Amino acid sequence: MRRLFLVGTAVATALAGMFCTANANANANAPADAPADVRAAPPPRAALVLPEPSGHRPVGRATVHLTDVGRPDPWVPSQERELMVSLWYPAVRPSATPAPYMTAQESKRYVEGAELGVPEDLFTTVVTHATVDAEPARAPGGLPLVILSPGFGMPRATLTGLAEELAGRGYAVAGIGHNYEADGISFPDGHTTSCVACENRDYPKVGAVRAADISFVIDELTGERPAWRGGVRVDAGRVAVVGHSAGGFSTVPAMLGDPRVKAGVNMDGNFRFPNDTPLDRPVLMLGQPGHVPGAEPTWDETWTELTGWKRWLSVDGTQHLSFTDLAPLAKQLGRPLQELDGDRADAITRAYVTAFVDTHLRERNAPLLDGPAARFPEVRFHRP
Repeated sequence: MRRLFLVGTAVATALAGMFCTANANANANAPADAPADVRAAPPPRAALVLPEPSGHRPVGRATVHLTDVGRPDPWVPSQERELMVSLWYPAVRPSATPAPYMTAQESKRYVEGAELGVPEDLFTTVVTHATVDAEPARAPGGLPLVILSPGFGMPRATLTGLAEELAGRGYAVAGIGHNYEADGISFPDGHTTSCVACENRDYPKVGAVRAADISFVIDELTGERPAWRGGVRVDAGRVAVVGHSAGGFSTVPAMLGDPRVKAGVNMDGNFRFPNDTPLDRPVLMLGQPGHVPGAEPTWDETWTELTGWKRWLSVDGTQHLSFTDLAPLAKQLGRPLQELDGDRADAITRAYVTAFVDTHLRERNAPLLDGPAARFPEVRFHRP
């Protein structure tokens, strides 16, 4: 397989055989899916369905194309850095257009690039719970912003379920499509890019590039002329970054480089950068059983440099991809991704990430983060 360097212990049977175990190190990075977003026709059939968000607000979704003028793309220096960003938000009411999970070209490019062995339109059939360009609900002072960064080689679509959950609970959510770091990112002019960075993996560079991307997106969403025209107002004083795999280890460089990022969540990503700079803002480390004290040195090293609020949690029965949409989708295909039920894994991810951002962006009391909870016995707290 050319790019399918997924890792973990039980990946071989996942998603109709489209994932396979590449090595025993369950955390480097995993190109596991294909990108989503960009306006597209409604899915032709409803083969797969994301779990419904539990919030009380309808969810809207918009898409913006951003160009960081004057900044050469780190992977293709002859071009300027371009990003596709999906924006989920609480809406007044749904629109008439369901939000697609991926465009046809994104699905095709991902399936072909990662040699998944499934129908090339599989990811166009995933049913979401957002609608395109629904009227945004207004909030005095602006909405808190959560930025989502997917795994290396993985499209932003893989975090759609979490995005919808947060948006339904009153957050503005920006899922970044880091160009040339995923198989399949579609742009408004019709072209779709592939994972150039996957050909020569440089993880410290990935972290630095994503940190710059995150700062740029914050600039574009909170400036005097926000790129999201007609969208909700975003509160620049309440910003968190949540990432999976490469997106997870990129949260710390993003926080170190930009004081506007008030809090960060790393979902099962190794920390691929020097861990020698103290960080005094809130960080949640959420991973599979391979990410417990003594099992992964970069987590132990990073933990000692976190001088502010911090939690280190692991979830029994999970693996690297369990913190993405692939957990519930694989269950629907009859090919469980992990020992833990896929819907259960999804519910745990949503619950703990939501509790974290509620605590640090809204100053709400979230007892779930205080210690082990009877309703989530799979979740273990480490190094209190």
